[in-house]
Amino acid sequence: MKSTETRAICELAPIVPVLVIEDAAQARPLAEALVAGGLPALEVTLRTPAALEAIRRMAEVPGGVVGAGTLVTPEDVRAAKAAGARFGVSPGATDRLIAACEAEGLPLLPGAATASEAMRLLEMGYDMLKFFPAEASGGAPALKAIGAPLPQISFCPTGGVSPGNADTYLSLPNVVCAGGSWVAPREMVQAGDWAGIEALACTASRLGRAR
Repeated sequence: MKSTETRAICELAPIVPVLVIEDAAQARPLAEALVAGGLPALEVTLRTPAALEAIRRMAEVPGGVVGAGTLVTPEDVRAAKAAGARFGVSPGATDRLIAACEAEGLPLLPGAATASEAMRLLEMGYDMLKFFPAEASGGAPALKAIGAPLPQISFCPTGGVSPGNADTYLSLPNVVCAGGSWVAPREMVQAGDWAGIEALACTASRLGRAR
């Protein structure tokens, strides 16, 4: 399957931080705090001008596995790979995007919100998918229902996942990890509260351990 590397990255920790970085100078200390807290897989969303430089700086942090989120076009894929991203995450999936990731050798976590989308990606060789937008698409009950006829597909739910519902998602047999932004709140990043972020990461790294 084409998801082997992506699945291995998703299995590193129960939560993948979803990061919107506005100042590249904050990238390395942020990555160091999250990795120290037990969350090595980091998704930097390509939503800000600083994102690619942030990926470059985070890629130098020992123990971290940095990926690029919000991949939409082949150009996004090429830029992310050149910046040092080791995996990519997309809100959905198009043939051109998938072809670009395969051409660049960038492991992809493609997005799906319905059974048909998941089945199409499975046909293309992807069995580790992003369930997005998770809460808006029916949350854990919807993901549990999709898992009944499609047990061979695993998911990383993202979009509305919080400390209050993460354990519910992680309790599902078809969920490997979840994506969340709460481990790096904007206010704490702006304040440079790296110790506080490390503490949040440490708590998040223990979610779902009861399984």
